[in-house]
Amino acid sequence: MRCSGISVASGEQIEIFFDNSIETVERVLADLSDPPFVAPGWIDLQVNGFAGVDYSSPEASHEDIARSLRALHATGVTRLFATVITGPNERIAASLRNLAVARESFPEGESIEGIHLEGPYISPEDGPRGAHPRRWVRPPDLAEFERFQDSARGLIKLVTLAPEWPEAPHFIETLAGRGIVVSIGHTTATSEEIAAAVSAGATMSTHLGNAAHDALPRRSNYIWAQLAQDRLAAGFIVDGLHLDNEFLRVALRAKGIERSVLVTDAVAPAGCAPGRYRHGEVEVELTSDDRVLLLDHSRLAGSVLRMDRGIGNLMQLAGLSLREAVTMATRNPARAGRIAGRHKGLIPGERADIVQFRLDEATARLRIENVFLGGRKVYSA
Repeated sequence: MRCSGISVASGEQIEIFFDNSIETVERVLADLSDPPFVAPGWIDLQVNGFAGVDYSSPEASHEDIARSLRALHATGVTRLFATVITGPNERIAASLRNLAVARESFPEGESIEGIHLEGPYISPEDGPRGAHPRRWVRPPDLAEFERFQDSARGLIKLVTLAPEWPEAPHFIETLAGRGIVVSIGHTTATSEEIAAAVSAGATMSTHLGNAAHDALPRRSNYIWAQLAQDRLAAGFIVDGLHLDNEFLRVALRAKGIERSVLVTDAVAPAGCAPGRYRHGEVEVELTSDDRVLLLDHSRLAGSVLRMDRGIGNLMQLAGLSLREAVTMATRNPARAGRIAGRHKGLIPGERADIVQFRLDEATARLRIENVFLGGRKVYSA
């Protein structure tokens, strides 16, 4: 197969020839007629659900999971880490098992590159805990994690935890030694505990700037400590709600584009009408202004952000170029999530995950035209 367009990376007009991986990329000498932009497909490392489907629910049908993935393809997403949040042991294991079986049950399942286990090894404190149910928060337990990984058929590729637990350094070192990405999040850790986690092998921060106390010490806190750690990449939810624009701009400068990752933290209501939905065992409400809130409206509980909108938001809210914003949605999450075949962009040998799109420069809105997953066309406008 082949497709063409203006390379986001180089600005050149190119034609890509591919099967399940990219075979050749040629510069087009004659100008194409009204070419779209072309880029690697988006990668989202934190998707709790989409199109009304909750990935933390063991009752989610395989047909519904497939439908949610098709809806994600329409936004340009080609690879994702389906995310399972804090809950009782049996429910987490059942959700992991359901996702693993679903992944093998239909062609769309190829998009589930792995599973992100967000909790239950997080802070029990209000604020840092976020919307996770407190009663199921617990310290890291390697034996329990082994059972979770067995249920997931080895698909757990990323684990978010709070490094202040006494068990955390050994837990992090063990997982990192197995090639599992460990991310710091939902934490009250001191600078020393964060440094110890990094030394043990933690390499990422989960939705940095969120899941925090309303007030923090101004000179030393767990947000500054993570921003200052050059060995940590950081995920950012860029929906205009989770982060103030000033913090987003400063955080991106601190991390540098090369260590910054766009994530959505999308939950089941994403792509749906306002109303009440489930997020794990918690009931949430999607309001008319696109906020996902606990029913008492005390705090946000995930987002309804789409990756294509997130790219536009990075341009509008943070002043990034299209190339920088797309890098945060493609190569950076591939590196942070250790996703093979997606680190280098549109070059021969990389997976044929490709998106063609148009850009409205006045509004920074992207319009997805075609999406290829491993060389298969999975969406066409």
